[in-house]
Amino acid sequence: MKKLLFASLFLTVLAKAQDNKEVAVADSTKAWSIVGQNTLMLNQAAFSNWVGGGANNVGWIAGVNYNMTYEKDKDLWENIVILGYGMNNTKGLGNRKTQDIINLSTNYGRQISGHWYASVGASLLTQFSAGYEDGNNPDAKKISNFMAPGYVNVGAGFTYKPNDNFTMSLRPANARWTFVGDKDLQLAGNYGLKHDGDSSLFQFGFLGTAQYKLQIMENISLMNSASVFSNYLDHPERLVLSYGGVLNMKINKYISSLITLDLIYDHNQIKKTQLKQTLGIGLAYNIDNGVKRSDRKDNQTWK
Repeated sequence: MKKLLFASLFLTVLAKAQDNKEVAVADSTKAWSIVGQNTLMLNQAAFSNWVGGGANNVGWIAGVNYNMTYEKDKDLWENIVILGYGMNNTKGLGNRKTQDIINLSTNYGRQISGHWYASVGASLLTQFSAGYEDGNNPDAKKISNFMAPGYVNVGAGFTYKPNDNFTMSLRPANARWTFVGDKDLQLAGNYGLKHDGDSSLFQFGFLGTAQYKLQIMENISLMNSASVFSNYLDHPERLVLSYGGVLNMKINKYISSLITLDLIYDHNQIKKTQLKQTLGIGLAYNIDNGVKRSDRKDNQTWK
């Protein structure tokens, strides 16, 4: 949790410092665009002599979501930072984790034709703390932890970016490592591990990713992200699929309501579709500054 709060504070200070600059900046700085959101969502329920029943509970979800893009001449460098953590305390049940994600990625491209770039990129996906069966009950069986699993992708291919709202990357050459750093989880079959005691799994194949922002109304936007991975080395037909959607309904400058939906299918995790959905209202501080592609006449295209 301390890591998340520190990262949120650091990114906010960094963005505000840039926003408040009054002196002339170098051309390289003008090429940066920083779009981000810091959120703290709260929920609470209380009961007293309520015939319908219910348990007192209070919960929170904190997160940061930043996209930092450098674009100048033929260079395109996109960096994404997504961190989130949440807890809920219910009377009689205690604390339960409701959100936990670390998602970092970077992608550099060199323009080759129109809106196409030859690109290389890397990403890391894991979580902050342990996860358990039985509704994340700490007394139940542990099923995940920090870097257990942890997914690292490194690859090369092509990126297509026609405007600020859409980016697609296709990597026909992508190395994917699955790390299981928790010794309690290093069992054959867990996250695709071949033998007891193994701490990693190497795969090589095709990775495709896409992000699309849809502005539904003036203060309502939907951010979509999706990915697909196929392992050339073993059962390429077993695709690893994921989708994430964030519906942001802005109430005013500092208050927003967020609805999130995450879907995952990974044969090495569980042979079922995984679903996670959250709904919250609370504080949201947005950062949106720098040079946008839509501001540049040489890059205007479909919206």
